[in-house]
Formats: sequence, C-alpha cells, structure tokens
Amino acid sequence: MKRLSDERAKILFEHLSKYIGTNVKQLIDRPDGTYCFREHRDRVYYVSERILKLSECFSFKQLVCVGTCFGKFSKTNKLKFHITALYYLAPYAQYKVWVKPSFEQQFLYGNHIPKTGLGRITENAGQYQGVVVYSMNDLPLGFGVLARSTTDCKTADPMTTVCFHQSDIGEYIRAEDTLF
Repeated sequence: MKRLSDERAKILFEHLSKYIGTNVKQLIDRPDGTYCFREHRDRVYYVSERILKLSECFSFKQLVCVGTCFGKFSKTNKLKFHITALYYLAPYAQYKVWVKPSFEQQFLYGNHIPKTGLGRITENAGQYQGVVVYSMNDLPLGFGVLARSTTDCKTADPMTTVCFHQSDIGEYIRAEDTLF
C-alpha cells in the first residue's frame, strides 16, 4: 500500500469535503487512534496506522486490501466513492436528504430521487452539494448529489429530480464482486 500522491490526496479531500465539510479532520484524528488514507491498485483505503504497520510484512502481490475501501480512481484521475464509505460519511454529513418509505426501494434500485419521493431535506443546501440519503427512520441508505438547492426544491414540479443517485446499500448485492 502506498501513500496517495499530492494530486490524488487533493482530489480525495475535495471530494470528502463535498460530503462532510470540515469534519474531514475527525476522520483522521480519532479517539481510538490515528487513521490515514492509502492507495492500492487505484483504490483508496481508510486504515488505522496500527494495522497499516502490521500489513507491511506482506508483499504487494500478496496483499488484497487493508482497511475500508473508500473509492476508486478512474484512468482520468476522477474519484468515485464506493458504498463501503457510507459508514464513515453518514455520522459527519453536513447535508442530508430523507426519502419517503414508498420511495426507499426505488432509491435502492439505483434511481434518482424526485420531489415526490423526498421526505425531508436539510436547510440551506446548495445545488450540486453532496448529501447522505436516509430513510425516514434515520437509516443511512446511500449518498448522492443535489440536483436543486433547498429553496428550489420548495417550488419545483413534483416529478423534478431533486437528488442524483451516486451509491446505495443495494450495491452490496448488485456489485458484490467488485467491492473490496
């Protein structure tokens, strides 16, 4: 596992701040130890430094992964978060969207959220802001990007897309071969 290059680290932290803002510091300096981000085969992993030191005795070819996979860099150096990052993004999310129970299944199938499926939304969220999507029972379902700001959502047509789907917990079943 190697350190992220400066360019990729910048991309990662910009992407993280889109979802959790200044809470990125709380991901690194946690009460249970210091954590870091490492790269292995174009995937970004979030791992404890204690576990990282233990993994150094394995060669590059023997190592499958260490820690939690946060996402993958494409060939054009764009980062796409995997659903495995949801557990770490949800507690620190600045902006949240709650979907109605009647629309939860549609979101878990990979569909965008229209205004009719929107239960609640955090105030003052801007357009193209990263959000964590919750059920009405406060269960994190996935994450996405707002298609409209909070103020635009109030006056929008009922069938207008409010939140673009990025990832959801249904991916654990749909893409189980590629997640690790």
